[in-house]
Amino acid sequence: GGKPAAVFRGTITDAPDFDASADAETLYNAMKGIGSDKEAILDMVTSRSNAQRQEIIAAYKCSFGKDLIEDLKYELTGKFERLIVSLMRSRAYHDAKEIHDAIKGAGTNERCLIEVLASRNNTQIHEMVAAYKDGKLFCHFKKADDVLGTRDESGVVDADLVEQDAQDLYAAGEEQWGTDEAKFIMILGNRSVTHLHMVFDAYEKIAEMTIEDSIKNELSGDFERLMLAVVQCIRSVPMFFAKRLYKSMKGLGTADNTLIRIMISRSEIDMLDIRECFRLRYEKSLYNMIKDDTSGDYKRTLLNLCGGDDDLAGEFFPEAAQIAYKMWELSAMTKVQLRPSVRPAPDFDPAADAQALRKAMKGFGTDEDAIIDIVAHRSNAQRQEIRQAFKSLLGRDLMKDLKSELSKNLERLIIGLMLTPAEFNAKMMRKAMEGAGTDEHALIEILVTRSNEEIQAMNAAYQDAYKKTLEEAIQSDTSGHFCRILVSLVQGAREEGPADCVLHDFKELADACNAESDDMEMKFMSILCTRSFPHLRKVFQEFVRCTNKDIEQIIKKEMSGDVKNAFYAIVRSVKNQPSYFADRLYKAMKGLGTDDRALIRIMVSRSEVDLFNIRKEFKETHDESLHEFIQVETMIVSQSLCLLTLTVALCGGLWICGYRTAV
Repeated sequence: GGKPAAVFRGTITDAPDFDASADAETLYNAMKGIGSDKEAILDMVTSRSNAQRQEIIAAYKCSFGKDLIEDLKYELTGKFERLIVSLMRSRAYHDAKEIHDAIKGAGTNERCLIEVLASRNNTQIHEMVAAYKDGKLFCHFKKADDVLGTRDESGVVDADLVEQDAQDLYAAGEEQWGTDEAKFIMILGNRSVTHLHMVFDAYEKIAEMTIEDSIKNELSGDFERLMLAVVQCIRSVPMFFAKRLYKSMKGLGTADNTLIRIMISRSEIDMLDIRECFRLRYEKSLYNMIKDDTSGDYKRTLLNLCGGDDDLAGEFFPEAAQIAYKMWELSAMTKVQLRPSVRPAPDFDPAADAQALRKAMKGFGTDEDAIIDIVAHRSNAQRQEIRQAFKSLLGRDLMKDLKSELSKNLERLIIGLMLTPAEFNAKMMRKAMEGAGTDEHALIEILVTRSNEEIQAMNAAYQDAYKKTLEEAIQSDTSGHFCRILVSLVQGAREEGPADCVLHDFKELADACNAESDDMEMKFMSILCTRSFPHLRKVFQEFVRCTNKDIEQIIKKEMSGDVKNAFYAIVRSVKNQPSYFADRLYKAMKGLGTDDRALIRIMVSRSEVDLFNIRKEFKETHDESLHEFIQVETMIVSQSLCLLTLTVALCGGLWICGYRTAV
């Protein structure tokens, strides 16, 4: 952000009344004798700035004739040792060592290289190169050679050049196959940050998508990662680090090296900004995330570096509000190209498919692979033709045959694919309401994410199959405001408000925030459940701009239970629907036991709509492909159940995800 340089945004500052010799002595005593006093060490090291730590090292050498870092290495162990020793190094040395470690050894750690190189300013890069004392440092990233340490830091913007740069980037990327990488490097590497912000805005108008999306579509591998990191750092360095920190703690095991590196390198620069961005993006403070994810002295040291816990404040900071506004603006501007993962089969012959399916089910044992192969490779419209052909050629009901031949989860998946979308949606609504417990999350997910047309078709299919209206079913199964919200959504009547209505709606929501909770929920409902998504985007954007609060945070703070979940799902869906689905998939597989129904529901219903987009968002947030994740998570389930068929089904079901996997 364009903040005045005078404001310090770190968490670690120079200690007042600093006495290097006294500190050196304290450390010496903490390590003397049997077992070291780790708390004394960590408290001292995290309450001195890096420059002061360098003085302590010198004083230690003077007083005791020993190397403090060597002594610390000898006394401490594991991650705690790595953290404390890294804190004692000079910043430039620490960066250089990280780069060196990333390059040497068998596999290069590209992500570490990219993170360090993309986020440092000119001075930091020059100091790091000097510390490295080895001109060969960047041979590994030949293309990045020219980029580093040459950015214009004057903040000057040339309006004509903005337009030209945007056009050049567009021509280099979107317009021609085989992206002109040199252009990307030259523009992204040399222009000032202020200038590039304007270039990105101009680019979006030309390309109708963000530069990030263009990069993801056009580039691949490490070059894609590098360019993406450069763009993210230009947009907001703190947000870039917030994402990196989140990924280092999310998923399987903690990536301690990344965690240590970022917490150390940013503690005297912009840790406060990183904390704000973290909370904005992940609705959880960095402090709490570290607390839940680490332990012991290692945890205490990291928490000291982090500083405070933002969840206690509950307020929305000015910088974070600007970022939130920008996020809404992005989601309002970008035209998302929906990409399915299952497309119509060429040379389609429904009669032949019907015969092949019959053959796969006849006789002893069912050929599941053959069934999966056909069903997952046809579009839904084609599958409907197969159903008809099966009936007219063989005089049999394909659905009944499949049900009697397949086992539980595979049956759910295959039948789900064979139903029309409207039948499938109706069935999923029914499943969510029948039996003892209601699956509120499923009801919310379906009603929030379907278009008016889809909801109306689902209503008709529901009435047809179960002889009562979906609205009646909802009313007998849910109650209170939650019931009202669902009934409102099930009308399938979202519409654009008239142009002046954005302000009216924004005011309604802002007023509602001060009302009694009952009143508040009704007012939210009158807008969130009836307006179109593009209209709501504008309303939410206005909301951030005028109140400095984020609508998501308000819903989380002021509401509870199913009502909160329903409104929250609407906001998330309006902001970025594929990301909302990616999150639902993650929750379905993470935790105790996989929620197979949710997994199947989303894979089936999105496979011909936007499953590629969902995969992209999944990878972005969880740093793992959806494909790998499904394999890992569903394998665990199947071993505990010894259901080989299930594994076959879900791996076969990965056809839907757009991959074939060998079983």
